[in-house]
Amino acid sequence: MAPVPPAAEHLPTEVVGAGFFDVDNTIMRGASIFHLAVGLARRNYFSMSEISGFAIKQLKFVTSGSENLEDMASITESALSFIEGRDVAELEHLGEEIFDDVMVDKLIPGTMSLAQAHLDAGQPVWLVTATPVEIASLIARRLGLTGALGTVSVIVDGRYTGKLDGPPLHGLAKAEAVRALARAQNIDLAASSAYSDSINDIPMLSCVGTAYAVNPDPELRAYAKANDWRIRDFRRRAHMRRYALPAAAAAGGLALGMAGGLAAAKLKGR
Repeated sequence: MAPVPPAAEHLPTEVVGAGFFDVDNTIMRGASIFHLAVGLARRNYFSMSEISGFAIKQLKFVTSGSENLEDMASITESALSFIEGRDVAELEHLGEEIFDDVMVDKLIPGTMSLAQAHLDAGQPVWLVTATPVEIASLIARRLGLTGALGTVSVIVDGRYTGKLDGPPLHGLAKAEAVRALARAQNIDLAASSAYSDSINDIPMLSCVGTAYAVNPDPELRAYAKANDWRIRDFRRRAHMRRYALPAAAAAGGLALGMAGGLAAAKLKGR
């Protein structure tokens, strides 16, 4: 099921353009869910056995690099099983702390300036990401943005069931969600802009009037040049290395290589 557009009472009175921003490596260095997981580990939210078991579950995605939505949904659900039964309100509260402690320092000023330019022009700014919608909404709220679309989990009685409500918000699903939001919110996509670092977001970038490749991966950079898209690279040379987990972030899950960081964070937090 696609993300549900906001309620009708929030509709703008006239058609406007908007800014649509990917999160990981676009407005924030690295994977937001990685930063969250490390913060949770430092707060003893996970046991060492849970971390080890979770890492094994993610190995398939990392080694296969699959972009098949059915396979990605399966892998993402295995990631969600990590928080099955956990209280949503508790995780959101911890997420607020972790944003202040860690995530705020990972924000990319250049991209934030682009988002602020839309707000200054009276245009809404939406995050559109494969990251779980609770994390995406938290980030949007703390940054003063309009809202967020993200991967949706099934929640019953205030707790995660470990299941997805529809496919991960990735690839074509992002573009479909943006179009649905535009219809619901009277957004003129031709007057809108989209921003991403990943080749996987070509569908979303293609559905607006102006596409920006921000800190692009090599494939997106080449595509952007070939299609006269705008390119903005805010990475310093010292940081222009690839993050180890871009695919895992896109799937809304964590990867095997992250387990060491989680384990180290767990030990450090003792």
